[in-house]
Amino acid sequence: MADHPQPSERARELVRGAYDVHVHVAPDVMKRRIDDVTLAERFAAVGLAGFVLKSHYVPTTERAAVVRRLHPEVGVLGAITLNASVGGLNPVAVEIAGRGGATFVWLPTVDSANQRHCQATEPKGAKPPMWAQLQADLRADGMSADPVDIVAADGTVTETARQVFRLIARHRMVLATGHLHSDEIAAVVTAAAEEGVERMVVTHPEFTSQRVAIERQRDLAASGALLERCFTTPYTGKVSWEHWLRAIREAGPENSVISSDLGQPFNPPVEDGLALCADRLLAAGFDEAEVRTMIVHNSRWLVGAEPLPDAPANRRAAATTTEDRKADVA
Repeated sequence: MADHPQPSERARELVRGAYDVHVHVAPDVMKRRIDDVTLAERFAAVGLAGFVLKSHYVPTTERAAVVRRLHPEVGVLGAITLNASVGGLNPVAVEIAGRGGATFVWLPTVDSANQRHCQATEPKGAKPPMWAQLQADLRADGMSADPVDIVAADGTVTETARQVFRLIARHRMVLATGHLHSDEIAAVVTAAAEEGVERMVVTHPEFTSQRVAIERQRDLAASGALLERCFTTPYTGKVSWEHWLRAIREAGPENSVISSDLGQPFNPPVEDGLALCADRLLAAGFDEAEVRTMIVHNSRWLVGAEPLPDAPANRRAAATTTEDRKADVA
């Protein structure tokens, strides 16, 4: 594997207690750097609180429960992504995930209309996402499903999407916007709030197929959504570090949550991602309190973990555990 930077001890200490809310690890349909059980061991060793298992293709809630049984000291959390492999915008799949204790629901990523229709090209030298080849294989084999639409032609959020939002609210799950277009994200955040969703995150707004403008990022934050800054987006060359850091500063550190989006074999170890981000942020002039807000306190608030003593007042909401969510519909 390629040489990668090593986090500083200062950064390791700063990110203690954080959740990485976006990781891609084995088992998966693509080759991954590490499996979920081993990652839990490594998170415990470096003082990280837990992680959310992201898959573009399969639900991960049951996997997460098995890993928690093996490593109860680490908060391993499950999720579902509403791509074609789970029926797209499928309320039944969301309800089952919620009953099983899922924490995150990602709106379509690889099968979003925006991702399918995107004509933007990666910057020169950028590493393409691993799922791009799988999507190409499916198309070549005649298995390309229709894009998953969230917003109708007239710009309104579909009733099926609103039903999904109500289920997310019922189970107190987190809504992540996936690979939607900037206009779709704005419509979704408004509609989801109307349906009672309390925790929302805008998935990597700097990603190639999204490029959400700073002014819109500010508006989304004002509407209650956190802006997810993924380490891999600049690290793999999809956007410059300067742009990524400027977006955080201009939209406000308090409105950002840092995740790694790691797990690819050619990228750094997953357990290093948050600390590597902390080093970048410190070098760019962010202070330690801002770094802890973005990486530790906002991630813990997003997943419903108990707030730490140094958490800002606006991140002291009551914790919502997996068992709490399942008890709501028992």
